[in-house]
Amino acid sequence: MQQNESKVRQWIALAAMSLGVFMGLLDVTVVNVALPTMVRSFKTTFTNLQWVLNAYTLVYAVTLLIMSKLGDMYGRKKIFLGSLILFVIASAVNGMAPSLLALDIGRGIQAIGGAGMMSLSMALVASNFSGRNRGLALGILGSIMGISTASGPLIGGYLVDHFGWSAIFYVNVPFGILAVIMIIIFVKETPSYGKNQRIDLGGMLLSAAGLFAIIYGLIVKESRPHLSWASIQVSGWLVSGVILLIVFVIVELHVADPMVDVSMFKRPHFIGIILVAFVLGAGLYAFNAYLTPLMQNYIGYSAIQTGVRQLTISAWSLILGPIVGILSSRYSKKWMIVISLFIGGVGFLLIARAISPGVSFVDLWPGMVLIGFTNGMVNPLLNTTGMEGVIPSEMGMASGLLNVFRQLGTTVGVVGLGLIQNSQYETYLNGHLGRINMPVAAMNGLKQALIKAGPFSGHGIAFSHRVSQAPFAQAFQHVVVRAYDKGMVAVCVTTAGIVIFGGIGSMLLLHNHVAAPEISERPKNQ
Repeated sequence: MQQNESKVRQWIALAAMSLGVFMGLLDVTVVNVALPTMVRSFKTTFTNLQWVLNAYTLVYAVTLLIMSKLGDMYGRKKIFLGSLILFVIASAVNGMAPSLLALDIGRGIQAIGGAGMMSLSMALVASNFSGRNRGLALGILGSIMGISTASGPLIGGYLVDHFGWSAIFYVNVPFGILAVIMIIIFVKETPSYGKNQRIDLGGMLLSAAGLFAIIYGLIVKESRPHLSWASIQVSGWLVSGVILLIVFVIVELHVADPMVDVSMFKRPHFIGIILVAFVLGAGLYAFNAYLTPLMQNYIGYSAIQTGVRQLTISAWSLILGPIVGILSSRYSKKWMIVISLFIGGVGFLLIARAISPGVSFVDLWPGMVLIGFTNGMVNPLLNTTGMEGVIPSEMGMASGLLNVFRQLGTTVGVVGLGLIQNSQYETYLNGHLGRINMPVAAMNGLKQALIKAGPFSGHGIAFSHRVSQAPFAQAFQHVVVRAYDKGMVAVCVTTAGIVIFGGIGSMLLLHNHVAAPEISERPKNQ
């Protein structure tokens, strides 16, 4: 009887932790849907609103490793719970934000809470479960991660349409309070492995500064795509970030109690897992930033209609998570990851083939199903495989590193795919607009407007009321749509290449059975 009660408490604990993770990841994507409403509410522009997104992304990535280490040292439950409380308070403040600056600051604070939950979630679940139940629990957590990221347009669209933009923040409050109560009661604390260790303040500062510089440099390039990589505004940040991370590694090799045990990177299996995390971000998650505008701006679906159709991708996470947890205890996780990534590559190629001026959901869904299958399989497997071969005192840091590389992959993917799309889009415009019978002044003005607006907004210019009245409207609109299609095809093919590369890398680096390294659990200065 007591054993059954203990198992029930375990699953309630998993539900509480999953709820926190769901909110933290949802807030990475849900704000996109609310931006048009925020533009009107704050009487500002999309450019000014960009930091509502960037503040969360930047602070989230920078604090992941720090929160992981603090959890390993002082107890993962304490840091997870404190992060959740901070996230809930920041969400309430963001919903009441009187100005854009206040919202930007609130988003940064909210990101610290989100990073604490995400960085410790896998390690906390792993320490609360054992045996086959651990694989199942990590599989369920992985499915929650997958569906939270993909369901942003649906949940955000519904909340904004019915309750306004502030609802995307207020909704976190009641669910967050429920999660706090459940975690206090049901989640078991982990040992404080760093009771006798010193905080590696230098390592924390160097890792945060290095990640900040790299991600900020990528954000600058994303917001100003025509800026050269060699420009000081971009290369200055990127080079500084790389130098800081090199110094970070050198420091970690020489301090008594390092923030990160650099020897983790000597294990091919762990390198393979980091590669999968990066590919998942650069491929699947980054592609979401391009699929949503395709369905909304070019096909013409509303935010809710887009979200419903994207269930073709996200629903697989809900279905496959528990199944993967069971299968992973019987079959090779390595080959399940490899095959799933190859299937995702085929899905992106199917979407590339389907792209045309008259494309609709009927044409896209076969590829979306395969992508959803990959997401639903790889996310849970990444969690379970990522905890293999890791000693208990390093589980928090291993979890944090996976999330850092997943987030870094997403940022790199969004920027890289955007540059590829822009290049193909502009090349097609330059080669075909001149063939339209229209005044030279009008052509030059519209071309500059299209290039400045970018592929996402080109449809709005081409099909505006003023342009639609012009005698050359139909030919002009056809060129713009075809230019966008060329860019999207390039995005899909590139993403397919990224995912297939991840499959090949997994085949070469991952091991079928991983034993934990023989490292003492005692603090080094004992």
